[in-house]
Amino acid sequence: MKRRRLVHALGVALILGAFSACAQSGAAGTPGATATTPAGVTTITYWHTYSADSPEVGTLENEVIPAFEKANPGIKVKAVTIPYNDMHQKLITGVAGGELPDVVRADIIWVPELANLGVLEPLDTAMPDFGTFKDAVYPGPLATNAWQGHYFGLPLDTNTLVQLYNPKVLKSVGAAAPASMDDLKALADKLVKDGKYAYADNDLSGWNTLPFIWSFGGDITDPDVTKASGYVNSDATVNAITFLYQLYKQGAIPKFITQSGATQTNDGFAKGQYATILGGPWMYPILAGSHPDFAFQAAKVPAGTAGSISVVGGENIVMTSASTHKDAALAFVRYLMSEDAQTTFAKVGQFSVLKSLGDKMTSIQPYYQTYVEQMASARPRPATPAWTEIDAKMKSALQEAFLGNGDIKGALDKLAPELDALLAKYN
Repeated sequence: MKRRRLVHALGVALILGAFSACAQSGAAGTPGATATTPAGVTTITYWHTYSADSPEVGTLENEVIPAFEKANPGIKVKAVTIPYNDMHQKLITGVAGGELPDVVRADIIWVPELANLGVLEPLDTAMPDFGTFKDAVYPGPLATNAWQGHYFGLPLDTNTLVQLYNPKVLKSVGAAAPASMDDLKALADKLVKDGKYAYADNDLSGWNTLPFIWSFGGDITDPDVTKASGYVNSDATVNAITFLYQLYKQGAIPKFITQSGATQTNDGFAKGQYATILGGPWMYPILAGSHPDFAFQAAKVPAGTAGSISVVGGENIVMTSASTHKDAALAFVRYLMSEDAQTTFAKVGQFSVLKSLGDKMTSIQPYYQTYVEQMASARPRPATPAWTEIDAKMKSALQEAFLGNGDIKGALDKLAPELDALLAKYN
């Protein structure tokens, strides 16, 4: 779930130009136009990770796909919902077994890896009108599709993490939303006496720890993503993880490493056990569904010595090289990139990648405002096919340190050459 963003308007003519190019090239799928399709019906398979705990799956199946199929009567979309935690392994297994769908909604961190495996079709060569779509989206999310001189997908949605807080819990100790890491520590000191937690999370992966690492001025690799030594074990990175470890040992963070004996993050947050969490825009419809009476608020990630820096997330839309229905698959890709589809998904927590919708996002959902502000300093995770392995190794090393002797510096010093070796495979 790698950057980002000034909001400018993009003329409708740009999108219409893309639709015109589609029709002229013989490709299908533009809203308001009926595609030329082969005799009979072509069925394409779409793997995705939209959440069934929010309106996302229902929106896809009951609004977006029917609208696409109405405009393209010769194409049917078979949507397959796969839990996020299972998708990466299913894709890798599918590569080995030769069983892949036509189109995938892939986490942005997976695209370089899948492209390197040779299972994605470069869209900048497959789509004659790719340049039009490239110009229509934010450059940050677009960059997550780049690998070895080609673009292997288009950004489908984007997001970042912001601080979500329970105002009742903060009010109980006379505190405001932590604006800095020092504020977060001060909040922890107050709440721990009442048996409440200042901050909660469910993991030590890069997605969860990078807002702290970057805000403290640290990093995992150099800017060119060629080495980790001197970065993942720098003083700034060590300080960031040590800050989290000290909160954990103090009892200001629950048992988020294994979740054994800890209330799940969403429930603890809504029930007043956890004062703050980091969450994306999808949290609003999820919490509205599970805890409809819970009123929470948002602020930027607490600032460290380097400022308030969060992590860019999101998904890209990619087409597999194994697809035997590439024209139909690209038709669906084009529709998902349309203002119609992007607006529909924006209503259920999916932040649009279209620049033309940028200034409309807060009118679609007022809660997007804090995310727009945070996006200005949000950064991507290192774009490398090695990221999945890097993330797993770092998570494991940190878990061992947290559950063991707390030697964060030693754990990261040991980890650095291991990550160097992984990065060397692709440089």
